[in-house]
Amino acid sequence: MADRLDLACLVCGHVGLDDGSDGYFYCQRCGSQAEDIRDTADDHEELFEGRQASQVRRTIKPVDTIRKSVTESQTQSQFWDSLRTLEDDFDAGNCVGPTGPSDFGSGLRTLSYEDYYSEIRLKYVMGVQIMIQLQCKALVEKFQVSPLIVGMAGTLWLRFVALTRIFSDGWADEAINESESQKEGHLDPSDPSYFYDEPHNMLGQRAVMIWYRSLNKTIPLSYSLVISFLVCHLAREAILPTDIIKWALEGKLPYFSAFVQIEKQIGPHSTACPISSSRMFRPAHVISAQKLESLAASVANTVGLELPPVNFYVIASRYLMQLSLPMEKILPHACRIYEWSMPPELWLSANELRLPTRACVMSILIVSIRILYNINGLGEWETILLSGSRGQLLMEQDGETEPTCSTDMKDADTSELLLSLETKFNELNDNYEYSKDLPTYLQYCKDVVFAGLEPSLEDHEEQKIIEDLWDFYQKRKGSDPSDDRDVGSFERSGDHKRSREHVIITPKESKKLKDTGCTSNNQLEDSMCNGNDSSQHSFSCRNENPTFDGKTYVESHKDRAIRRLRSNMEENRFCYIEPRVNVKKRNDYLHYMRKKDEGAYTYAAHADYYILLRSCAKVAQLDIRNMHVGVLSFERRLGWLEKRIDHCLKVKPPNDTCDFCSSDVENDSMLCRS
Repeated sequence: MADRLDLACLVCGHVGLDDGSDGYFYCQRCGSQAEDIRDTADDHEELFEGRQASQVRRTIKPVDTIRKSVTESQTQSQFWDSLRTLEDDFDAGNCVGPTGPSDFGSGLRTLSYEDYYSEIRLKYVMGVQIMIQLQCKALVEKFQVSPLIVGMAGTLWLRFVALTRIFSDGWADEAINESESQKEGHLDPSDPSYFYDEPHNMLGQRAVMIWYRSLNKTIPLSYSLVISFLVCHLAREAILPTDIIKWALEGKLPYFSAFVQIEKQIGPHSTACPISSSRMFRPAHVISAQKLESLAASVANTVGLELPPVNFYVIASRYLMQLSLPMEKILPHACRIYEWSMPPELWLSANELRLPTRACVMSILIVSIRILYNINGLGEWETILLSGSRGQLLMEQDGETEPTCSTDMKDADTSELLLSLETKFNELNDNYEYSKDLPTYLQYCKDVVFAGLEPSLEDHEEQKIIEDLWDFYQKRKGSDPSDDRDVGSFERSGDHKRSREHVIITPKESKKLKDTGCTSNNQLEDSMCNGNDSSQHSFSCRNENPTFDGKTYVESHKDRAIRRLRSNMEENRFCYIEPRVNVKKRNDYLHYMRKKDEGAYTYAAHADYYILLRSCAKVAQLDIRNMHVGVLSFERRLGWLEKRIDHCLKVKPPNDTCDFCSSDVENDSMLCRS
């Protein structure tokens, strides 16, 4: 007999049975065994010898393979039962039974209109669910997430599918009518005569592709990542949208290559669903972290789920560890601010234009650090530059002269904090794991980029070429280090030249640098920064260097470092402010502002605050301007709360009382007299 039979399955109705090599045939979709079909073979030698033909059964599968097939069949059967139950809930009002007699036994039959859209719909929903299951399994096994997310994901997914109404009776017809109403639709490049058995709409488009596009539009493949992130949020895990996106790109979460496992579980394409698994379940791109967070809130609103805020304690602890900051000093203070303010930005929002929740978490940490370490533009970073280096600063702190007051101790802690943040900023590089070396990248290309593609090994030529090229690479790697030696010597010589403490600039170059600067603007600076200073500050939006007529300008280590910092600030549309002097109240909190200049916002900041801001923004994977906007928004909320509390404390209770209260007071006074 043939290895494949075009017969209908008695369990799910799918047309197509595969030979199991054990005398039985199994359904391609649900894996159930056909009970009324046996595979037999004739012994031709006995037939020609005049003997009676005997029936020979083929080789039986191993026990482990049979058990695996039975387990997968039971799993798929449970899924089909859940989908049938789900479909019956929508058809609860229709009590019409079978409209005609069914044939005894099974045989070849023509696929109906309903067979096509039912097969495509069930296969797509089942494939997305398998993708979610694979992602939850990877989160539990690779990233130590709570196993509770597996059960939560199943419940959340089935409820969301039910509310999309794709299992309603009129879904297929609505999709066809919508495609016909569009003036410019998706035209299939394939020959329509090749698919003459399939249903088409009035425009000649294949109904199979119309239904698939409708399903992909209602439930995109990116919703698998959304469901995975949402259940992690419900389980109070420290999993951020940036983590989900990064792991999906690296292939640690089954997303781009999940179609390989999906095809192994639900089988290849069939006559009723001719779309391949690679086309149906292989996404073309990954959504952004901001889009992922907004879609998670949208899905929660769809199913009527009331979400909790993000787990501030766990996420803040993770950020402090990445920044190498003292957790025991900063975290309790930040938690008190969080519990007191409870900003609404800590809840997921369906608004994609709003700042993400991680920006609010980091804003609370920045405000806490500024309060604890008195980072208010007092020139701590410039003081560090005057000391020369980190080692000299540590020697000064560990010297015989100890600080005589708490302010000196706080300044020393602030200097150490800024040095640590500056070092951490240079060390933090969010690189993908597959970019660390060539073998890792090649393995990533094999498992993720070119997943499902196998070389044609008919004559083994392709495999032999691959092995020869790889052996050639391994032999040549590191065999000729002359180029590396030359490059290293050039870099060392360049570093040696750049390590000089002073740079000599001619008067002509100094004049050129002066021409590129801009004059100070005290009015703009006063509107951008509010503080209690007795002196006037000035800042410039570009490099500004003093010049001396006829003399050579000597750029010191401090000037060079500040010039580089100014250049970095200008790239992010920040303006450098000189340190505050003659400050009356050193512990006052300094509030920064932004001003719209020439159609764009310009931000002004001191060096110490900018060092803190850019390190925190890099850890949270946010643009530094968005991080600054989040800090300003949270500071405004704290200021509003302080004003409301001060107003409530000053409000006196009213003298007028109602009749009920006055009667109670009179009764109490009479009881006291008696």
